[in-house]
Amino acid sequence: MEIIRYKSGMDVDALLNRGTTDRTDVEKTVADIIENVRSNGDRALKEYALKFDGCEIDNLAVTDEELNKAYNETDKEFIAVLEQAAENIRQFHSLQKREGFTFKKENGIILGQKIIPIEKVGLYVPGGTASYPSSVLMNAIPAVIAGVSEIVMVTPPDKEGNIRSDILAAAKVAGVNKIIKSGGAQSIAALAYGTESVPKVDKIVGPGNIFVATAKRQVFGKVNIDMIAGPSEILVVAEPTANPKYVAADLLSQAEHDKLAAAVLITTDEAFAKRVSDEVDRQVKLLPRYEIASSSIENYGKAFIVDSLDEAVELANEVAPEHLELAVDNPFDLLERVKNAGSIFLGKNVPEALGDYFAGPNHTLPTGKTARFSSPLSVDDYIKKSQFIYYPEAELEKAKDSIAFFAEREGLSGHARSVTTRFEEE
Repeated sequence: MEIIRYKSGMDVDALLNRGTTDRTDVEKTVADIIENVRSNGDRALKEYALKFDGCEIDNLAVTDEELNKAYNETDKEFIAVLEQAAENIRQFHSLQKREGFTFKKENGIILGQKIIPIEKVGLYVPGGTASYPSSVLMNAIPAVIAGVSEIVMVTPPDKEGNIRSDILAAAKVAGVNKIIKSGGAQSIAALAYGTESVPKVDKIVGPGNIFVATAKRQVFGKVNIDMIAGPSEILVVAEPTANPKYVAADLLSQAEHDKLAAAVLITTDEAFAKRVSDEVDRQVKLLPRYEIASSSIENYGKAFIVDSLDEAVELANEVAPEHLELAVDNPFDLLERVKNAGSIFLGKNVPEALGDYFAGPNHTLPTGKTARFSSPLSVDDYIKKSQFIYYPEAELEKAKDSIAFFAEREGLSGHARSVTTRFEEE
């Protein structure tokens, strides 16, 4: 890890910059895929399954028989862990559920807001180099709690045309309604526009590669999306009394995700930073995903030395990380000052993986400094709000002159007349 003595005014964005990718070819490829799926539906999805996944698929939808078989054949220990994690996620997210309100005034005016679940949601679950049943739980359970009536999951099949059993088991535990054997940009297009096998949805959630992210960006407006997730990030603020072995392991927990993942340490002691760096070098060799993790650390692993924990939190707020660990003796003393972070892990024995899998808060988080203005996935992502107004005629008459004056001020006489005409003599 590169060790940097932080100075006020330093261009931290430049130091942590993970580069920009020319997306021109990707944008064109994705646009062509979307148009093909719009025009040819299931046939296009099956052609892409053969081209990208190397398998022939007759039936794109996972049958109940396939789902139950996968669940029953998954080892009971893992099912128990899935169930326990799911319960923790339900408990946490149930507290996010909100009710509408009605405000009745004494003069008979009634104002209010309705909370309405989004009707149909599409959930993308990545395949590729790793399997993520945890993402199924984190994305589907809040939707169920919100009251979404149909959750359609898309995920890439393997070369035999099957979905990994862990993914299917998690889908059954979480309450997914329909599962489609399709991944990549083509599955996003199918969710946005619908095909013979894939229902058209109202919102698409879930992380994916650059083609999936680009497809989500291109269909936004036709449907809503949760966010455009970038490479994973972890920032650990650690006191010198923290265990460098634990800190190093936590940094590597995100470095193993992606060669573009960023693992950052902020501490007040350079000798401690060196010990953490040495531990990272030692532990990375133990990881099966060594090539990915070592590339991430070599290019984007940084350790910043600051003068105080107060300065550490200020710097953390500037970075606005996806995951923020406060590996200090009194983390609640710092919590109030944290302004920009996706998820915050408090104390020396609270690794980021606790949040990824088990504790209950969501692990779908804002990346790339978007924690400055956006939030973790929640029940709120699966609802919409409508407001309502009722005025008795007498109350509208009292307000008519003010409304008309305001409308005329904006040059909208038609707006004014829609009120005043009600009180003109016939």
